[in-house]
Amino acid sequence: MNLEGKVVVVTGASAGLGAHFSETLVAKGSKVYGLARRKAKLDELSVQLGPLFRGIECDVSSEASVKEAFDSIMSLEGRIDVLVNNAGLGLFGPADEVTVDEWDIQMNVNLKGVFLCTKAVLPTMKKQNEEAGFGGHIVNIASVAGLLGNPNISTYNVTKFGLRGYSDALFKEVRQDGIKVSCFYPGSIQTDFFDKAGLPISANPMIPEHLSSSLVHVLETPDNYLITEIVMRPLRPKG
Repeated sequence: MNLEGKVVVVTGASAGLGAHFSETLVAKGSKVYGLARRKAKLDELSVQLGPLFRGIECDVSSEASVKEAFDSIMSLEGRIDVLVNNAGLGLFGPADEVTVDEWDIQMNVNLKGVFLCTKAVLPTMKKQNEEAGFGGHIVNIASVAGLLGNPNISTYNVTKFGLRGYSDALFKEVRQDGIKVSCFYPGSIQTDFFDKAGLPISANPMIPEHLSSSLVHVLETPDNYLITEIVMRPLRPKG
């Protein structure tokens, strides 16, 4: 896919990986719609990235909020070429100390949010495939925590294992509709994720720019070339 002029939706765009993804895609000439709950952060990013970026306040765990956001994008553009399901969070701790609220918010953002945004974009991408022979590309940002369990992150593990299963099933379902589905499994990345999660990060993590380059690589592959999964890790996490 040639990214110039393409319409891209990035969730969790106000900071961290989502902001870096948005910056990289704008540099490639894409029209990026960044979804997040923090409008002030989105406004700051709009000033930084210029007219090719537009922030939309959206709670991905709310069906009504997601519908409003995607309806707005479609009314402006009439198409959506790429969806990057990046919004996610982790609240870590012993299994017997995880609260129901902590369980629910991780399920709602990390899984329900992906489901709602994907459901919102699929009819559009299927129609695009009928009209032009290629529907679009959905990229889900999971984690190595979706490949192996670890103590004190069991709830987060559940959401990322679930996202792995959803991504695998979805790619098999929509590949004949000309829609690509890719899932990323990154290890430790230098963002504020670990600060919010309450766990220390490795001494030598990856940086967001590395993942952004992988995202561009996957999106720019030829239409009949599909990368379904990528695992990324720092080579020397301890430095």
